[in-house]
Amino acid sequence: MSKAAAPPSQPAPERSPIADFEASLEELEQLVAKLEQGEQPLEQSLRAFERGVALFRRCEQALQHAELRVQQLLDPADPASARPFEPDPT
Repeated sequence: MSKAAAPPSQPAPERSPIADFEASLEELEQLVAKLEQGEQPLEQSLRAFERGVALFRRCEQALQHAELRVQQLLDPADPASARPFEPDPT
């Protein structure tokens, strides 16, 4: 008997920057809550802080990506001309 060839593995679907932002923000909020309790050993707190910095940077990148998308949607011909959103003062 011959073995059937295994189907080619499918790459994992890429998460959207929005989903990544939300997951990162949720994890960051959980880390902050644990750190605020102050009950973790120093070494564990340092690891949590390092993870928090990485999550913060990931969130920041996702927000920059979203800002770029908004600029491109506002003026696809000249995204650099977009101005920051300023709500009405009313």
